[in-house]
Amino acid sequence: MQLTKSERPHIAFFGCTNAGKSSIVNAVTNQKLSVISDIKGTTTDPVQKSMEILPLGPVVIIDTAGINDDGALGILRINKTKEILDKTDIAVLVIDSTIGIAKEDKELIKEFESRKIPYIQVFNKSDLTEKQPDKFYVSALTGEGINELREKLGHIINNNKQEKYIIRDKLKTGDIVILVIPIDESAPKGRIILPQQNVLREVLDSHATAICCQIEELNEILGKVTPKYVITDSQAFNKVKDIVPQNIVLTSFSILMANYKGSLKTLLNGAYKIPNLKDGDKILISEGCTHHRQCNDIGTVKLPNWLEEYTKKELNFEFTQGGEFPQDLSEYSLIVHCGGCMLNEQEMKSRIKRAKDQNIPIVNYGMAIAYMNGICERALEIFESAKK
Repeated sequence: MQLTKSERPHIAFFGCTNAGKSSIVNAVTNQKLSVISDIKGTTTDPVQKSMEILPLGPVVIIDTAGINDDGALGILRINKTKEILDKTDIAVLVIDSTIGIAKEDKELIKEFESRKIPYIQVFNKSDLTEKQPDKFYVSALTGEGINELREKLGHIINNNKQEKYIIRDKLKTGDIVILVIPIDESAPKGRIILPQQNVLREVLDSHATAICCQIEELNEILGKVTPKYVITDSQAFNKVKDIVPQNIVLTSFSILMANYKGSLKTLLNGAYKIPNLKDGDKILISEGCTHHRQCNDIGTVKLPNWLEEYTKKELNFEFTQGGEFPQDLSEYSLIVHCGGCMLNEQEMKSRIKRAKDQNIPIVNYGMAIAYMNGICERALEIFESAKK
């Protein structure tokens, strides 16, 4: 199965202006991914591209603006560059060997180490300087060290590779799983959303049987088969919970994603804070994708209505999409985040850590909906039953 962008290792190239980041990126990828020039600050916004590179495999390559860019626009570019750290799995720090390590480079190294991001220091322009034995040199011009850089990156990827599953590790051959996938005005035309696709694929990879249906067919199907699990779109929890017998484990795609992204406990604690909301509290509802808003959109319409109905409070809501996520979260009483299927694990964890560091509770859509429907504990039974 082709890896989606969110599942690929994100390799980001950082450094000062004119250190040769873009030239190194082009050399590593064997493509003209980035515009290169002798003019300082040619790279303005981060450039990202999914590709396959031997021996790295499927990756996302990110070229960033110079970390020492001057001026008002330069500050904006630097902030954009720092935002890339949130999604970086491996960092390449490109240093101009004719100048040496700048203070900005040292600050980046501290940032890598504090975030526990694996990184490589690369001294570019080896053809123009006298080499020192303790440094790794490359030349984007002559190609010296480029193959070795690819090998080093491949080694880090292989060392950090972990087999992670959404549901496959909870299944055995012959199990039956019912996937409840409502097709309504908010469903994308002609396809099913990524978490549903990924769960379906893992069920099939487990040699288990997947039965996909809408809410209207669920009761009839349950009269014919007894599944191990029923997994539903979170929006249907309020109806599905009354149809599925208590002896059958019920959860949602969103809750499986919360566990898959490694932050189940934190998001559960966020759900417990929902009853504490007060009149006038500001709630941030954030989605990692940039889909077109529908008339009955879950993020901007349904969740705000459900939260006000459940709490009986008048709340204020703000919304973000895609890569937009505030650095300062202090004005919010709660963050409600999507499942993060379009974000890589590093970025999702960075957002959750930012909320925790600022003592702002954060919950994802599925956990919040399960809690408000009084079935949070039931929706988490899948993680206990899988251990039995």
